Amino acid sequence: MSTDGAEYSRRETDAGFRILKGMAGIYSRAFHRTRLVRPCRLPTKGPAILVCNHVSSIDPILLQSFSPRLVRWMMAKEYYDYKSMRWLYETMGVILVQRSGRDLAATRGAMRVLASGYVLGVFPEGRLETTRDLIPFQSGIGLLAVKTRAPVYPAFVDGTQRNREMVEAVVTPSVVSIAFGPPVDFADLTDSRAGALEATRRIQAAVEALKSGSKI
Repeated sequence: MSTDGAEYSRRETDAGFRILKGMAGIYSRAFHRTRLVRPCRLPTKGPAILVCNHVSSIDPILLQSFSPRLVRWMMAKEYYDYKSMRWLYETMGVILVQRSGRDLAATRGAMRVLASGYVLGVFPEGRLETTRDLIPFQSGIGLLAVKTRAPVYPAFVDGTQRNREMVEAVVTPSVVSIAFGPPVDFADLTDSRAGALEATRRIQAAVEALKSGSKI
């Protein structure tokens, strides 16, 4: 399968996605005792960007379990080295990103995903955070927002899975909370560097605003 946003046709009506979502729901609710603080606000159709802080490697699974839409995540390329997880990444249609430098191929892939009417999932901190304080968001998320004009929806995830390695986070039960928020308003911003920076600031502020009611 392609990992650059192309050659992917899975939708919410696909049997494979419905099975995966059911499994993710059991994993999230029963195994990790996930508490939904605020429900998912994603639109029922059309492109959108879901932006969230990054706590652990299982964040995409937990968030997907509460989303009625298929979320295609931008994901660090090194996660794809775990061969036992590739079937999951391929089912979810991830877009692999090189952590070093600006990955223009991944950016173009993200734009193709949105142009095809999918929900794009982004962790704009660029790495796992070790505390509840947000790492400054990378400005690429603001650039995507002002260039594509896709609505951006914030989310905040927290819990005892924090500070665990990938395999440990997957197999160790934890307690998690998730909050989703309304779309961020940046209709007044232009497709410019200044517009991208301001969009990034507003998106981070929207994620930050969800933090207060999400503490375990």
